[in-house]
Amino acid sequence: MAAKTPHDSSFSFSRRYFHWKKKSEDEVDDDQGILNLSYSHFSEKSSEKDDHEELRIPVVHAEVAVIPPKKHSLMSVSKLRSALTVFGKSHRSQRPVLGRRVMGTLFGYRRGHVHLAFQDEPKSPPAFLIELATPTSVLVREMASGLVRVALETEKKAEKKGLKLLEEPLWRTYCNGKKCGFAMKRECGGEEWKVLKALEAISMGAGVLPASDDGVGAEGELMYMRAKFERVAGSKDSEAFYMMNPDGSGGPELSIYLLRV
Repeated sequence: MAAKTPHDSSFSFSRRYFHWKKKSEDEVDDDQGILNLSYSHFSEKSSEKDDHEELRIPVVHAEVAVIPPKKHSLMSVSKLRSALTVFGKSHRSQRPVLGRRVMGTLFGYRRGHVHLAFQDEPKSPPAFLIELATPTSVLVREMASGLVRVALETEKKAEKKGLKLLEEPLWRTYCNGKKCGFAMKRECGGEEWKVLKALEAISMGAGVLPASDDGVGAEGELMYMRAKFERVAGSKDSEAFYMMNPDGSGGPELSIYLLRV
């Protein structure tokens, strides 16, 4: 069935509500004018309707346009996480590591506590630096006996999974089987670097560093012992460091054990 034109629609509307009779030509002309006016009015309404429909289109596009920024935001978060992961790996890879033979240094003020540092090379930053509760004078007395065994123990905990043995912060200390308190991991600050720099040219030896311009402090002179150590890694939870005496000389024997139990 053919679609009705606006003219047909207007004619049907008039026929429904008015009684039709045969009209003269003048009346027909008047009706034709009315029909034209009705058609024109209908066209204007149709045009206004089209305009309203066109105005809805940008609203639909605006709602769809909100989605891409969300995807972009998710991508940005993903890229940020990836960047942080790469940075974390590169940061960990820059931490000092130890080889099979390392430089070991024990130092401390006479009336202070002993510091223990292990370096891969004399000029490299220490990969392991702790401060023991053992007084320097006690360690010197033990060294005079010719045989010293220092054991450092730390607890194995689930929340520390992935932490390397040399990165453990707290250690129980035993010297020749006697408990000597706790040892704490230290960062290499200005004072520690000053000592290690002063001993940089010494490969093996023991002695006292010259006093500073201010003279000897309340803790007395700064004593040190420095030597090469052989490092033996038994597992991820145990390592040992054995002091190496050149040419098999009969010097003191010093062994240091790190255990995670």
